[in-house]
Amino acid sequence: MIRLLIFLAVIGTAQAQTLEERGRYLAIVGDCTACHTAQSGAPFAGGRPVETPFGTLLTPNITPDRETGIGAWTDAEFLRAMQQGIGRDGRHLYPAFPYPWFTRVSDGDLLAMRAWLQTLPPVRNQVHPNQLPFPYSVRASLIAWNALYFRPGLFTPNASRSAEWNRGAYLVEGLGHCGACHTPKTALGGNEAGRALQGGPILGWNAPALDGDTRTGLGSWSADDIVTYLRSGHTDHAAAGGPMAEVVENSTSMMTVADLNAIAIYLKSQPATPAPVAAIPAADPVMEAGAAIYADACAACHTANGAGIPRLFPRLAGSAAVQAPDPASTLFVILRGTSSAATTEAPTGPAMPAFAWKLNDAQVAAVATYIRNAWGNAAPAVSADRARQARRVTE
Repeated sequence: MIRLLIFLAVIGTAQAQTLEERGRYLAIVGDCTACHTAQSGAPFAGGRPVETPFGTLLTPNITPDRETGIGAWTDAEFLRAMQQGIGRDGRHLYPAFPYPWFTRVSDGDLLAMRAWLQTLPPVRNQVHPNQLPFPYSVRASLIAWNALYFRPGLFTPNASRSAEWNRGAYLVEGLGHCGACHTPKTALGGNEAGRALQGGPILGWNAPALDGDTRTGLGSWSADDIVTYLRSGHTDHAAAGGPMAEVVENSTSMMTVADLNAIAIYLKSQPATPAPVAAIPAADPVMEAGAAIYADACAACHTANGAGIPRLFPRLAGSAAVQAPDPASTLFVILRGTSSAATTEAPTGPAMPAFAWKLNDAQVAAVATYIRNAWGNAAPAVSADRARQARRVTE
């Protein structure tokens, strides 16, 4: 009898460890650390500022501390927060917390995440998340927001698609919450209907489209390109910078190749949504000015023909990010510079210096317009006023 009890205890422990390990992996997929760990703060203890168009929120403590974290929460309360956006106290959560995506995630996966979170060291850190000004601080307004934009419900597999495709859809539409950044938003912060994964502004950057368009989306990327980018942060097409660098470093670089392949298959199935744009002629005075600035400040790294250096300095010719309708990312990088992701696959994250100190608004606009329309690229011109707005955002 004693041997039987010991055997059952060992089996139970193994199952618990398996559940916790699965939960740890799912928390990586959900990139929980990016939001719930403040700079120089304890892991998952919250307090990181999240900038929104309506003000700043602070992320909550999700360690198992019973007073300031989620240690006293029941499984049902945890599921309700994740899938319905309702906190333990019954108040609505702001959609800066991606419950509109987590609602697709299965109870089993969410409870595995909770099981792993319960193994973390409890950290006492009282956070008051709601820092929004009136009237956005009134949570009752979220009832109307949810009625407009929130569609609760678990992910439903598409029987006409492969298991890999469905796994990719589950990850992108659920824990990966890719649309939180890569889907354009309305004035109220909800997803624009019918424009899933077509890109949008985020923290002074522009999250590029993930559809099949060859100019501004992933049409010219192979599935292998997508996997390589998510694993390493670098391909011959692009380097992950800004908010995406953090996603790669904290999340996708640690995901399994099988899951990354599934994501790639799903993304490559997205239809193109082309918006044809005529390139600005090279003889245009702004293009000529931009070409001179590019030759002086950019060509040494990105090369005269915009081809860049593979896996080191991003290719600008044919770049979807460069040709995006919104030039925010291009302007951000020119003005402030950036460091690309550093991962196990690509441990050196090359950096680009800032040029805000050297170029005035007209010069920034000119070189941005040039790289968006040279070497076969085509995108709307950038005005000095738009460069000035970006400078204020990035200061």
